[in-house]
Amino acid sequence: MAGLTPAFAEAWNQVPVDQDLAPTEAVRRSCPVVQTDGSDQHGSRPGPDASGTPGARVLVVPLGPGTAPMGTLSVLLDRVKELGDARDSLEAAAARLHGHLAGLAPSGGPPTVGIPSGPGPAPGWMLDAAQVGTFDCNVRTGQLFLDDRSCLIFGLNPETFDSRYETWAQMVHRDDLPFTASRMAVFERYDGEYRFTHPAGERWVRFSGLVLPGPDDQPGRVVGTLFDDTASHTTREVAAYRLGRPADGVVMTGGDGRIVYVNDQAEGILRTSRSALLGRTLWEAVPYPGEPGLEARCREAAATGLPTDFDVHLPAVRRWYSIRLTPYDDGLTLSFSDITEAQVREAEQHRVEHGAVLRTTKTQQLTAALSEALTVEDVVGAVGDHLLTPFGATGLAIQTLEGDRLRVAGHAGYSKSFLKTLVAAPVTQVSPTSDSLRTRTPIFIGSGDEYGRLYPHLGWRIGPSGMQAWAFLPLIASGRPIGCCIIAFLEPRELDEDERTLLAALSGLVAHALERARLYDAEHARTVELQRGLLPQVLPQLPGAITAVRYLPASEGLEVGGDWYDVIPLSGDRVALIIGDVMGHGLSEAATMGRLRTAVHTLADLELTPDDLLLQLNDLVARLGEDFYATFLYAVYDPATRTAHFARSGHPPPALVRQGGQIDILDLPNNPPLGVGNPPFETAELELPEHSLLAFYTDGLVETHSRDIDTGISALTGALSDALADPLTDTETTPGLDRLCEGLTTTLTTPHGAEDDAVLLLARPRGLPREHVADWPLPEGPIAAGEARALAAAQLRAWRLDPLVDITELLVSELVTNALRHARGPIRLRLLRSQSLLCEVSDGSTTTPHVRRAAETDEGGRGLAMVALLAQRWGTRHSTQGKTIWAEQPLPPAVGH
Repeated sequence: MAGLTPAFAEAWNQVPVDQDLAPTEAVRRSCPVVQTDGSDQHGSRPGPDASGTPGARVLVVPLGPGTAPMGTLSVLLDRVKELGDARDSLEAAAARLHGHLAGLAPSGGPPTVGIPSGPGPAPGWMLDAAQVGTFDCNVRTGQLFLDDRSCLIFGLNPETFDSRYETWAQMVHRDDLPFTASRMAVFERYDGEYRFTHPAGERWVRFSGLVLPGPDDQPGRVVGTLFDDTASHTTREVAAYRLGRPADGVVMTGGDGRIVYVNDQAEGILRTSRSALLGRTLWEAVPYPGEPGLEARCREAAATGLPTDFDVHLPAVRRWYSIRLTPYDDGLTLSFSDITEAQVREAEQHRVEHGAVLRTTKTQQLTAALSEALTVEDVVGAVGDHLLTPFGATGLAIQTLEGDRLRVAGHAGYSKSFLKTLVAAPVTQVSPTSDSLRTRTPIFIGSGDEYGRLYPHLGWRIGPSGMQAWAFLPLIASGRPIGCCIIAFLEPRELDEDERTLLAALSGLVAHALERARLYDAEHARTVELQRGLLPQVLPQLPGAITAVRYLPASEGLEVGGDWYDVIPLSGDRVALIIGDVMGHGLSEAATMGRLRTAVHTLADLELTPDDLLLQLNDLVARLGEDFYATFLYAVYDPATRTAHFARSGHPPPALVRQGGQIDILDLPNNPPLGVGNPPFETAELELPEHSLLAFYTDGLVETHSRDIDTGISALTGALSDALADPLTDTETTPGLDRLCEGLTTTLTTPHGAEDDAVLLLARPRGLPREHVADWPLPEGPIAAGEARALAAAQLRAWRLDPLVDITELLVSELVTNALRHARGPIRLRLLRSQSLLCEVSDGSTTTPHVRRAAETDEGGRGLAMVALLAQRWGTRHSTQGKTIWAEQPLPPAVGH
């Protein structure tokens, strides 16, 4: 059935063949029967009311010739329809339908009618013709079969549909689902309609079905048909408008398609005189911008003998018309009905509904985006992305209240020159922003003229702003104003009441998100400040190496990390390069990092060897507890020998760039991380070639969620190689190395920053000139002190450091004498001229000398005291061959370095 009321469907559901009703009479007599006004032409009882429409008739034609028809075909007619024409058309249709049904029946017999035993498609030719789909739902298991037509109606892919009842239920409108689901529990035929969510928007489905019992006589399966009924809802207003008005214009043709009659209304609509239209072919005389063409529609109507309705827009008159082509014996009648007003209302309703759906969708997206926004910048971005478009706005400015002034926290769509006029505007100034905060209510201004009338002293802002309408939304959080959100439009705009209410509600979401983001930003700034306070503020400028560093805190999360670095000057122009990472994030990890940095400074000042320093740090971390461990990389570079001594504990290996651009990842012994290792610890000593470059880094720079550490190290070497290939790259000066460091961190991290704390430390080692280093072996007898004094004096005069000869001779004499008395050979003397003069005496003993307070009667014990008095600094450092005692003197002011 199609186009009939539920009452008719219920009454004609089952018609016993022994009753005197129109369908049964047509079957028994094998001839057409007409039921009208309570009786039929053959005197049978009327049976159920077919239409509920006064004057309606039901024409029933048997399906199949002879005395054994297989069923009937019935149509509803009104008084206007000529019965003879209808009977001829219906009999022809019944003959074709019988042929199809007979072809489907097994062995040429009548088809078996009933419910299929399992999921499967209905006869395809009938369902496709009517665009009807089938469904079969197992109430017990929730398995739902939808044929291809049903999947198409619901916007589902038949190949990926999971055949679950829950999937279908999620698509049904929540107000319609209870009614639809409740019909599955009653043993009866049922029909109805419900709304569902289609990818193209909300649509309607009309369905008809039957509940079948299972083995336990409880509802087992629900089967039936459905079709898309959206058009009947979206066009009801237009349809009602058509039925309520007569045709405006009428054009009639003869059998050859030429116009024989034109009424006055048609003459005006077509803007052509009646005399010019008569005798012309219809489809040539009447403008029709559409497909298929008017000629094809006319020939189709003439061939089928059925009326054809369609809508057409005539641009020349800017009107919409509903056109009906009605065949009659000698030609066609084309009638016009003006439906412009209904079309305009429908288009406006569609626009409003589409705008409401768009605003609802964007509001949901804005809510989700604000819930994920961490910073003020994130909040501004979310508002700009999800709030401006639904309202057709182009400008956004968010001002925050700081004391008695308003500061622009973020913006979109405004020029920078205009925003400068809003910087730190006093809240006491009379303005729409101040007024909205004072009254705590939104202010809407629909045009520039209105703005000028309300705030004449601020009228100068209209032109530079480039906007013509505004919504000033106060941001209220925790009961107090925190700022204002300004939404602006390029053209004058009067927001309706629904839009104003929605904007006011959304401003509350923005206010709470902004307040949360401001707290986050402030807390994050404090934690980053704490982290930076624990790290070196400025790297020292040293003759042994040029250094540059970049520390990047994690872009997400408030907790500080444990990444750290340091550059420590040592004796003899040596440089200690340090990088480490305490695992985890939080104040405890930051405090551990601070303790480690302090400990490294202390141990480095004691001039411990790298393996001894590693041993002491490992014990320190182990005493902190099992929850703490850290990676660590320590390198000591000696510019006199151009060698570097490395100690590594679980840290990523450094990269060495050689002259010419070759990059090597140094294969250093890797000890366990600090806190979990056991001595002894392995170290390595390498000679660094001239013009080389060292790159130290933490795992946060090279490792991300989407990139493992090996891939990240390859990315680092690639970025380093590309940067060094640029002839403008300068690594011989501190500013140049600093720019290289900045470029590498930018390349290796995302636009939003590093996922984890990251450090990159670059060092360009520089060796001392050979002529600034003097080194001699000394004999182990008493003559060693005198020989040392003579060698030192001669070298100082060669360096033109004559003012330092006397003190240096005394220092060298005391240091050599001390080695002869308290240590063992071999003994060596080395002089280094750099930013200062360094005297070094080495021996083979590991005993550390100490300054003693000698009594007046003691013959010795005053040597180191004299060294401490004469030298600017002095100290002892140990090596695998013994120890070295050094004493440092400043160069004379007139002597260059």
